[in-house]
This record gives sequence, structure tokens and C-alpha cells, in this order.
Amino acid sequence: MTQAHQHTSHHEARHDHHRDHDNGVQAEILDLDAEVLAEHIASITAWLPLKTGPRQIVDLGCGTGAGTFALLDRFPEAHVTAVDTSAGHLQRLREKACTRGVEEHVRTVQVDLDTSGWPGLGSPDLVWASASMHHMARPDRALRSVHDMLAPGGLFAVVELAGFPRFLPVDAPENRPGLEERCHTATEGFHAEHVPHRGADWGPMLTAAGFTVEAERTIAVNIEGDRSAAIGRYALIGLQRIRSTAEGALSPEDLTALAELLDTDSPRSILLRDDLAVRTERIVWAARRA
Repeated sequence: MTQAHQHTSHHEARHDHHRDHDNGVQAEILDLDAEVLAEHIASITAWLPLKTGPRQIVDLGCGTGAGTFALLDRFPEAHVTAVDTSAGHLQRLREKACTRGVEEHVRTVQVDLDTSGWPGLGSPDLVWASASMHHMARPDRALRSVHDMLAPGGLFAVVELAGFPRFLPVDAPENRPGLEERCHTATEGFHAEHVPHRGADWGPMLTAAGFTVEAERTIAVNIEGDRSAAIGRYALIGLQRIRSTAEGALSPEDLTALAELLDTDSPRSILLRDDLAVRTERIVWAARRA
């Protein structure tokens, strides 16, 4: 192997390792999100204006399966096609399905949802998209694809977070009160450029794609840290990801305080706090194909 080829191989290996690490971190965040917000997800599946129990469901942008398994808990006779771009997420979902004994009710499909002409997803009675639509480069095209795929009279549930959850009290940490909010403010430019549909009002877009929006609901999430191990880990990983985007816009004092919070060996580690909570909002649109 030439030196150039060696350099390329090492570069690719580092790139692959970085990508695998990012996917692993994202998978853990999705798993923690599912664990911490399980009751809220269950309340959404119970609220859906369904005329009968769906037999065929597509979970669009399924991640590691929070929606897939919440829907199967609610509709145990249904079959779910879980769709995602990440092979790692889908592998994790299949392992969970086997552990839960529902593998016969779950099919996974890997596809880039920004492509046109999604393959072989059938004609579902229900399509569920939780925190996935805002990642689409062409959400208008994706909405039309869902509309055309749904069985007549089928329902499309779009679930979106108003923003990434807040975990700390507003007067925390003691040496830099308001740090968490400043971190989020520092990421606004990045998200406006790279995730422009985050926080969008999906109602008009659903109508433009041919749906009838039957219901919309905003669910306030405020979970005190009684499940502190999961919430602490959720907060730690979430703020680690925010730091990677925000650090260029934060003051040196804020960066120092943030580093202390994220240092698991520090006496100021976020994992040692007993005042964490999960605060956000979830917005749900239920839209029907006529």
C-alpha cells in the first residue's frame, strides 16, 4: 500500500469512526428520549382520532423505535414498517423487537427519505412521523409522498418538539446563571441554516399537500428529575451536543462553566444535580387523506 493510500485509509477510518460515534450518541439520545417521555408518547397514541385500530402502520424516520413500540403497545395486532436512513438505528430497533417478542409485527426498511419514490411501504392506515419531518430537505415532496401512500381515509400523525428540552433551573449553574438558555441562543444561527424547518407550523403544509387537518394539540412536558439517572444522562449528552455547535459563540466564562457541568468527574457535574427536569413542548398534527 502506498503512503498516499495509507493516509486515505486512515482518514476514512477516522471519518467512519467519527460517524459511528455520532450515530451511537444519536441512538442513545433517542433511547433516552423514549424512556423519559414514554408517558407523553403513549398519551399521543391514545389521542389520535382513529376510526378503527390501524392494521398497517408506517413509522417514518423511526430512529431506534420509540414510536414503533408505543404504537404496538396501543395497537398490538398491527404491523409496523419502521423506516429510517440509519442502518445502525434500524439494527437497534430490530434487537428491541426481538427482546420484546414482537419481531413478527415489525419490518425495517432503510431509505433516504429525501429521495423521491420511496420503495415498498404499502398502503398504511396510519403514518407516524415523530421529530423526523423537520429534517427533510424537501418536506413538501415528502408530505405528498405520504399522502399518496396512505390508504384512503388513512391518518398521518406529525409529532414535533418545539425545541430541544431544557434541563437546568433558570438560575443554574450557580456560577453562571442562565447558561443553558445562552447555549441554545448560540445555536440558533446553526439550526436556522441547517435545520430550517425545525419549529415550523405543519398545518398549512399538510393542507397544501392535500390533507385535511382534523386536530392539532400542544402537549406541555415538564418531568421532574425523579428518574434522575435517565434524565441526568439525557441532559449530559444533550448539552454535549449543543456545546459542539455553540462553543464558538459563548464567552470564556460560559465555556468554563459548561465544561464543569459536562465533566463527569467534577463536583459541579450535571450528573450530581438533584434539580434537573425535562421541559419542552410537543406539538401534534393529525391529518387525514380524504
